[in-house]
Amino acid sequence: MSHSSPPNTARPHAAPGSAPESASASAGALAMLVLVGLNLRPFLTSIGPVLDLLRRDTGLTFSLAALLTTLPFLLMGVIGWFGFGLAGRFGERRSLAFALSLLVVGCALRGWVSSGTSLIVSAGIAGTGVAAIQALMPGVTKHWFPQRVPLAMGLYSAALVGGGALGAVASPWLAAHAGWHFALAIWAVPALCMLALWLARAPRDTAAAAGKAPSVARFARNRRAWQLAAYFGLANSGFSSLVTWLPSFYRQLGMSPQESGNLLAWMALCQALSAFVMPMLARRSDDRRPILWLTMGLQSVGFAGLAIVPGFSPPLWVACAGVGLGGFFSLSLIVTLDHLHDARHAGALAAFVQGVGFLIASGGPWLVGWLRDAGASFTTAWLMHLAIVFLMAGLTAVFAPASYRSSMQGMGAAPGEAQPLRHP
Repeated sequence: MSHSSPPNTARPHAAPGSAPESASASAGALAMLVLVGLNLRPFLTSIGPVLDLLRRDTGLTFSLAALLTTLPFLLMGVIGWFGFGLAGRFGERRSLAFALSLLVVGCALRGWVSSGTSLIVSAGIAGTGVAAIQALMPGVTKHWFPQRVPLAMGLYSAALVGGGALGAVASPWLAAHAGWHFALAIWAVPALCMLALWLARAPRDTAAAAGKAPSVARFARNRRAWQLAAYFGLANSGFSSLVTWLPSFYRQLGMSPQESGNLLAWMALCQALSAFVMPMLARRSDDRRPILWLTMGLQSVGFAGLAIVPGFSPPLWVACAGVGLGGFFSLSLIVTLDHLHDARHAGALAAFVQGVGFLIASGGPWLVGWLRDAGASFTTAWLMHLAIVFLMAGLTAVFAPASYRSSMQGMGAAPGEAQPLRHP
């Protein structure tokens, strides 16, 4: 990838501020999206397989241990709004470099933490970096690939959850050989490599070149934005709960730490495959709802199996949940971006949806931990998420493509509206 942004050859119907792709720039930019995505989940998924060790050594209760996952998701929500605006002020390159630096620091600190409090602080630092990155990436994707959003978002989402698989499978093995401190801190190394690569090869200030970033907060006045945010957050609360508690659940059923970590990695691998394949299936039509309903059906099978017959075939239930959650994650962001044609406005909408959505999703692990401390079983938690899936399947019906333009009146250029051509 060159040091400049993708070429300025305008295409018809390109969104203002978007960067139409040449073949070489496209390949380099796609590789950059994938490499960034790979670094965004290991700091979370590496915790679950060693959670029992952490609780034993630090004395964390179930509720406080849940903060190791809940806090990053909270930050993904709160900072998501500010992260998008900072990119418009300082540029994508500098904003992402700073965010990657926070991820490096947060992971590295875990090599020296000695208490539950310091471990939670490290989760907050790393989570802040990831929150800013995730706020930027949907807008970056639509900016770089205005004609290939499903492909680009599918690859990014697949890499994001694929990195989670790596963290889950490596964490218990590393902990067994070098201790849980090392198993959690090692993820600073690939993040540092990504930071160096980003500084060397990333485009320079592409967001700043597109002009002042639209306001994210203005979407608080829009009903559809809230529907999209609730949709994204409630469904993804199942992911945050599984990442935190799935290994502990199967440890209680007699699995070893490595086996339970492998199960979480299997879920993440299924998510990665689905996060790429489902958008490819959905791109044949502007109506993404049939594939969204498919992802909801798979999630419901997974949570029902975990709740009712968890020992029958754990890989099957986890695979169903993983395929459903992975496909939903990428498709829900694609549906969000579909609502507005202009890359900057669509990115602002995605920042709002992720901001509110991750705040909602953060409640999943905490609520499960609270239920466990109160004496409830994991079965109650899985049934709770099954009910959420049914509710979100009903909400899917409102996201008809014909409603996009009317639902976004006054929020920016909607799909189908005429767009002036402009070079980035």
